[in-house]
Amino acid sequence: MLIPSIDLKGGKVVQLVQGQRLAIESDDLDGWVSRFARFPKVQLIDLDAALGSGTNDGLVQQVAPQLPCRVGGGIRSVDRAREVLAYGALAVIVSSSLFRDGQPDLDFAKSLADAVGAERVIAAVDSKGGRVVIRGWTEPVAVTAVEAVQALEPYCGEFLYTHVDREGTMTGTDMNAVRAVAAATSRPVTAAGGITTREEINTLHAAGIDSVVGMAIYTGTLSLDDDRTEPVTQG
Repeated sequence: MLIPSIDLKGGKVVQLVQGQRLAIESDDLDGWVSRFARFPKVQLIDLDAALGSGTNDGLVQQVAPQLPCRVGGGIRSVDRAREVLAYGALAVIVSSSLFRDGQPDLDFAKSLADAVGAERVIAAVDSKGGRVVIRGWTEPVAVTAVEAVQALEPYCGEFLYTHVDREGTMTGTDMNAVRAVAAATSRPVTAAGGITTREEINTLHAAGIDSVVGMAIYTGTLSLDDDRTEPVTQG
């Protein structure tokens, strides 16, 4: 399944290369919400909140009731998870707060799962250079994605694996890395990072893995079936 991504930064819809270099920005949030309305899952990420540099909470509150959203970015407490779910999000994507002192924080993971239900928690295990990275992909921790999913499996309903090395590059994801993560857990896995072609999406789908796609959609490289997606201004 293709899951379109809406990444928010500075009040705009953006796409970044490897979480750092701005490649695309758009003021047409309503237009993208409309385009993605027919999809059964949409990923909504507040990048400013993830980086601790601000918030796009007003936009999150606006979008979450309109789309079947999984929302991430800056969800570092049980109260914040409850708040985002109350906006209308179907699930929360949690990353940085699931790690402490370089290791999975199982106490927090359990408290979150107990509070909101493990089935509404998507644990993000984002990898760069072979290690999990947190805080907007700026801080590596001591474990690999495979080690992280093995530890966190009891406390979430799904994993989001982003291969940050390929994120925003439209060069294809690392299929071997994705498959290794999926093989390490009985939970569903969604993959992101470099996914560009329908062939990749179909290959992952055949393996039971969903695909989050951003850059390829926003540049018009990947058609949304019957949707006529036009490229947006590139920065």
